[in-house]
Amino acid sequence: MFRLAADENFDGRILKALRRQLPDLDVIRVQDTPLAGSADGDLLAWAAEEKRVVVTHDRQTMVGEAYTRLRSGLSMPGVIAVSEDCPIGTAVADLQLLLLATASEELESRVRFVPL
Repeated sequence: MFRLAADENFDGRILKALRRQLPDLDVIRVQDTPLAGSADGDLLAWAAEEKRVVVTHDRQTMVGEAYTRLRSGLSMPGVIAVSEDCPIGTAVADLQLLLLATASEELESRVRFVPL
């Protein structure tokens, strides 16, 4: 199972529903860590050290920072960018499908977008 880090802007309702569907899901909310308020690059560096895939609604700066890390040859366990316009039920269903049908290595150095 994946290890996730939910960005500070990630909708808690999606996390709550996802945890109901996948009770063994290992997810940390960034606002519950000393990284709260950190820059996207710092969060991605931490996530790489912790081997956690970042889930975010930030399809601009976070995704841009992820690609910058990759161009720099730095490791990146992956980013899942969920559209803010995506209905909660669709986001939960798509995330559940993605997490259950994908091996963690398949997200290494990749950015995936939800809805799928």
